Amino acid sequence: MTTAFASAGDMADKETRFTEIGDGLWAFTAEGDPNSGVIIGDDSVMVIEAQATPQLAEKVISEIRKVTSKPITHLVLTHYHAVRVLGASAYGADQIIMSDTARAMVAERGQEDWDSEFDRFPRLFQGHESIPGLTWPTTTFSDRMTVYLGNRRVDIMHLGRAHTAGDAVIWVPDAEVMFTGDIVEYHSACYCGDGHLAEWGQTLDNIAAFEPQAIAPGRGDALIGPDMVASAIDSTRDFVDSTYRPAERVAARGGSLKDAWKAVRAECDPKFSDFAIYEHCLPFNVSRAYDEARGIETPRIWTAARDKEMWAALQG
Repeated sequence: MTTAFASAGDMADKETRFTEIGDGLWAFTAEGDPNSGVIIGDDSVMVIEAQATPQLAEKVISEIRKVTSKPITHLVLTHYHAVRVLGASAYGADQIIMSDTARAMVAERGQEDWDSEFDRFPRLFQGHESIPGLTWPTTTFSDRMTVYLGNRRVDIMHLGRAHTAGDAVIWVPDAEVMFTGDIVEYHSACYCGDGHLAEWGQTLDNIAAFEPQAIAPGRGDALIGPDMVASAIDSTRDFVDSTYRPAERVAARGGSLKDAWKAVRAECDPKFSDFAIYEHCLPFNVSRAYDEARGIETPRIWTAARDKEMWAALQG
């Protein structure tokens, strides 16, 4: 067992793609790094997910400018994690939208998340000196809201807890396309360290009920066509269940976090060890699954001290 995070030494640039997933709808993907989405309306543009720094956000903006000169007026952040939100200032959007719960989580743990992610995954914070501070929304919603980009309708909804308590999804009904944030991943590990694993499956069911023709997931390639969408949803469900159920069995018999680590690895390694950021996510996933199975409803805030506590327990 090493106490160095698996991503601390991962400094190689990733190849990015900008894929059209519907009429005027695009997914910016980067080999398992955080994705962004783009919705082009009649006279303006909405971006989903800001990236971790303004410097990284400029890569998204550069791709947008290859396909449209319309102004970026709206930025939707599906949850509060630093790697998703801290590049917001680059877009100059008048409206920054989060769920009420996501905003509350920025207030409660946004700085701690920034600090911990910066130490764990330095490559994702290129140009961090230009981050002006925590990102705060200008607009929040409880269950759902609708934005019109001219005649193009965009529904922003909370369909249930999964990756975090405040996850949002973005649905474009005229194209039957959804942007799911980290609720759905494709050939990338789910980060469950702030998750609600027992409820994740129901939230996936709620997404599937829309019958999306395409999805821009949180990480991994764009999902185009019902078959690829269904495959990614099924794989995400399997990943979450394969993490939670072994930890739940260990907790039920009074086992330790180290016991849970071994049980989850035995279940997940054969199926998911080649997924992006698998080793990076694993200790956080096991820790949260073990906590949730023992009745800890609200994910504990990650700090440097908590990281040390986790490693000590995993090493026994």
